[in-house]
Amino acid sequence: MDFRIGFGFDVHQLKEGLDFDLGGIKIPHEKGSLGHSDADVLIHAICDAILGAANSGDIGTNFPDTDINYKDIDSKILLIECIKIIHQKGYFIGNIDSTICLQRPKIMSYIPEMKKVLADCMQIDIDLISIKATTTEKLGFVGREEGISAYATVLIKK
Repeated sequence: MDFRIGFGFDVHQLKEGLDFDLGGIKIPHEKGSLGHSDADVLIHAICDAILGAANSGDIGTNFPDTDINYKDIDSKILLIECIKIIHQKGYFIGNIDSTICLQRPKIMSYIPEMKKVLADCMQIDIDLISIKATTTEKLGFVGREEGISAYATVLIKK
């Protein structure tokens, strides 16, 4: 069986008064992610991992922030497009392992809903998606609540 592994990383600045989109859902918080799209750091990391595994560039290459069509776009749409890209190459998702780094809010209770939304977007079994969360123990830009980051590893198979 032909398989490939991809790694993705994304980071976004947090600003007061913006929506906080994470894992395809809106989470109540006084700060939200700043970006050209909805700035969903988890989906962006997953997209980069998917595209990287298929040697299909990255999210910036496929959906550039210089293109007005992607301004404020729902990142779930980008994820669906990434799945189409790998399907055209004959690949499908084997599994996804991801980690979100943020100080606040605590998101453990939101992870099941995130997994369901992402599984629905990618049309895969929810059990193929792992989402973990951690703080940085108040260190760095994440610890100071200035930003959020996410990492993702994806296995794709033919």
